Amino acid sequence: MSGKLLSVNVGSPREIEWLGRREATSIWKSPVEGRVSVRGVNVAGDDQADREVHGGPDKAVYAYAREDLDWWERELGRELEDGNFGENLTVSGVDVTGAVVGERWKVGSALLEVAQPRIPCWKLGARMEDPSFPVHFAAAGRPGAYLRIVEEGEIGAGDEVRVGQKPEHGLTVGDVARIYHQERGRCALLLAAPELAEGWREWALRRTGDPVG
Repeated sequence: MSGKLLSVNVGSPREIEWLGRREATSIWKSPVEGRVSVRGVNVAGDDQADREVHGGPDKAVYAYAREDLDWWERELGRELEDGNFGENLTVSGVDVTGAVVGERWKVGSALLEVAQPRIPCWKLGARMEDPSFPVHFAAAGRPGAYLRIVEEGEIGAGDEVRVGQKPEHGLTVGDVARIYHQERGRCALLLAAPELAEGWREWALRRTGDPVG
């Protein structure tokens, strides 16, 4: 299966006023032209304001489907630009919600691996100018996917997104998000996906009462 990379979006930390406090966020991202390096734990030119909860190897690149942005446009009754949800990669023709944890995407000369879904925080509400939006985002079941960088390389708008073989466990980022938000009694299913970010394994073990380690 393959799709297309529509845009590469990056942003730097900025301070905003939100709900009576000043906060830093990098959720405002804009498309960039040309080839962009994907190295270490970042897309070149991109940064995170709070590295305790954003960024790192298992959140190096965030991808969102243009088809899901189009769905939100119909729900909200307004246009949404590529990068509107803070995604680094806006893609088309890829079932991001149905992406199996551990499947690999070849984009340009980079190789990426699906690691986990996005769990929305207040920053998405600030970006959408609606403090309740994270709740709506979670309920919609269109979380997007965080990817880790397996092989560094360069990517650019127009690149093919080639999806490789899917792991046999079949656990998707949509499944993980749904278990977290609505079906926590099924959290033991997360343990079947060794490629899932380690924090999720620890969460599932705590929920099931098993020792972590």
